Amino acid sequence: MTAPGRHRHVIPVRYGEVDQQGVVFNAHYLAYVDDAMDRWLRTFDVSFEDHGWDLMVKRAEIDWQGPARTGDDLVIDVAVVRWGTTSFDAGFRGTVGGRAVFTARLVYVGVRHGTTEPLAAPPPIRALLGEAVADLLAS
Repeated sequence: MTAPGRHRHVIPVRYGEVDQQGVVFNAHYLAYVDDAMDRWLRTFDVSFEDHGWDLMVKRAEIDWQGPARTGDDLVIDVAVVRWGTTSFDAGFRGTVGGRAVFTARLVYVGVRHGTTEPLAAPPPIRALLGEAVADLLAS
């Protein structure tokens, strides 16, 4: 955790994740942000299932700013950037050596565990994820 309501995840870029141009193939960014969110959620000492709550991705947007290459350590910062009633937006900023690589915004819908029925985040979980961070996706 880098600050309250934020998480930092580092992924080493592997050879099989780059294309013929020598940069990370675009589809891998969704896997990277999914891994970053999963790792953040696993840092909490709470079982979401015990609260009857789970997440589903409704929308994903990725903006590319620069390359990540084999052997680079891709640093991904993640935070909630918007809270709704049953959904929230998670923002992701990826950098290599402090240089911008990508930003992403995923809309997650909270659902009743085992269903697709929308459900607001239980207060303890919302408290763990923190207040919305306005500056994560700012240029």
